Amino acid sequence: MDYIQSIADLERHYGQPAPASLLKVADKITPAYRDWIMRARFCILSTVGPDGIDASPRGDDTAVVRIQDERTLLLPDWHGNNRIDSLRNIVTDGRASLMFVVAGAQNVIRANGRAKLTADAALLASFERQGKQPRSVIEFRVSEIYSQCARAIIRARLWLDGDQSHDLPSMGDILAELARGEIDGATYDREWPERARTTMW
Repeated sequence: MDYIQSIADLERHYGQPAPASLLKVADKITPAYRDWIMRARFCILSTVGPDGIDASPRGDDTAVVRIQDERTLLLPDWHGNNRIDSLRNIVTDGRASLMFVVAGAQNVIRANGRAKLTADAALLASFERQGKQPRSVIEFRVSEIYSQCARAIIRARLWLDGDQSHDLPSMGDILAELARGEIDGATYDREWPERARTTMW
């Protein structure tokens, strides 16, 4: 196998980027990017740390982040599984990326920057939902923001082919396979909807 092992070889192989791919990059949240982010209920948080990389889905029933100012996003950490892989990375490294997805849109918006974690009581209270508060809030400082090429979503027909999840293994199936009898997958799947409903926030 012949591998590309230098940046020079890589750039030779791909050639020059299209002008628009460079012009679209901003160092702050512009009005158009602001509108886009405020429509996004879902994003992927990517982080890096001493144990490796992590990419974590984040979602809400309204805008997934709060825009504090033109360079700062606030992402509440709602109830999850307590693995805290992303949060460990943020505490030890801070480099992070957010990729915002809007259902039906062909582009996604990526923000790169640095993240910090806070459990400031007043800030947590400002996110209160249904009597519950996030355990922490990620403060994300934007260093660059830009739209990603639409071709990936167009190729995947992500919003065009409807529900493609029929007959996928359930989480209970996956856990039963890995747990070797320690977890009953059917019970897990049966109890999950109610557990999710009561622990959403």
